[in-house]
Amino acid sequence: MNTVLVGLQWGDEGKGKVIDYLCRDSDVIVRFQGGNNAGHTVVIDGKKFVFHLVPSGVLRKGKVCAIGNGVVVDPKVLIEEMESLKKQGVSISARNLKISPFCHIIMPYHKIMDALREKRRMQKIGTTKRGIGPCYVDKVSRCGIRMVDFINEEAFALKLKDNLAEKNPLLEKVYGEKGFSFDSIYSEYRKYAQALKPYICDLTDHFYPLKSKRFLFEGAQGTFLDIDFGTYPFVTSSSVVAGNALLGSGLSFVPVKRILGVAKAYTTRVGEGPFPTELKGDMLNYFQSKGSEFGATTGRPRRCGWLDLVLLKRAVISSNITHLVITKLDILDGLEEIKVCTAYKYRNKTCKQFPTDLSCVEPVYREFKGWSDSCNMARSFKNLPLEARRYINFIEEFLSVKVLFISVGEKREAIFKK
Repeated sequence: MNTVLVGLQWGDEGKGKVIDYLCRDSDVIVRFQGGNNAGHTVVIDGKKFVFHLVPSGVLRKGKVCAIGNGVVVDPKVLIEEMESLKKQGVSISARNLKISPFCHIIMPYHKIMDALREKRRMQKIGTTKRGIGPCYVDKVSRCGIRMVDFINEEAFALKLKDNLAEKNPLLEKVYGEKGFSFDSIYSEYRKYAQALKPYICDLTDHFYPLKSKRFLFEGAQGTFLDIDFGTYPFVTSSSVVAGNALLGSGLSFVPVKRILGVAKAYTTRVGEGPFPTELKGDMLNYFQSKGSEFGATTGRPRRCGWLDLVLLKRAVISSNITHLVITKLDILDGLEEIKVCTAYKYRNKTCKQFPTDLSCVEPVYREFKGWSDSCNMARSFKNLPLEARRYINFIEEFLSVKVLFISVGEKREAIFKK
């Protein structure tokens, strides 16, 4: 069954582990947006694998992974990630990893511009400073460098010179920073281009004859980091919702039958921006400590809060979610009381429609009795504590979408069908 998987919150929902689980029944795994600001973690036999650009499906033998045209690629980071995975015993070759020739390349000036813009902003975004946004800016401005340009010596030289002619005066005159040398960038990045060239593949041509295969489309970040539908301007620079899966992969001929939305049993976000159910003090410390809520990409501590079902309801609609995946249910173990946001108030009135600005709303909570038994060892829904089952059932009822999978720990096997 062809499946799209997206995050329903602000990212970090545990998509990497879920992708790894779903890969058992998939042939092709395609990443369709974002850059190395993503951090998908999979734990196998106590060994941790962290993915930033390579689809986590590469851990499964016999699977083909692809990086779609909607992804922006830092070639140095990608090569380092591939080499790191190889050292961990993961097989990576041009047979099981394909990269679209239409991916745009993150260049050194993108990362510098990212940091400088963030530093000058009156309203901080909380960017990862990895050059993702400026690379997408160049893509839309039609001055970006694509993989197909990158692996062509003459095209790369021409485009790099053209870009530096614009970027260097901007860096020097506006930001007071030293410009970049063409020769040093060109010589370094030519090596990256040669290393990646064997992996470049026109995904449309390659997969069209294979369209009967089972495809799994892997999203990065989460719905409320979507450039259009997220908490703008505190968002990422790409379209995160499921509707972008076919556009960001170039595989519009693949009929999608199932759209899975992943959400934690509570809520987290990294960076700036509104967060209605955000916690402070002891409860924040509890979730950060027990849930290991620190970014896989940046190491930054995540902001934490109670589950927000109003937010999830909008995310479900935005991606036409057919099934839910709830992760990290075990982190709620031992709490006497658990709160869930079921409505918002604005100026002491209950909001009847989803607000376009979350910064001025107050959460309305419903309280649930917690559970003392651990969810961690459960491998079926019936083995969960009664209160945990009630919690899951309430989520289903509120969102009018069935929970298909539940994850209760970081181990590969700690996930099961409801």
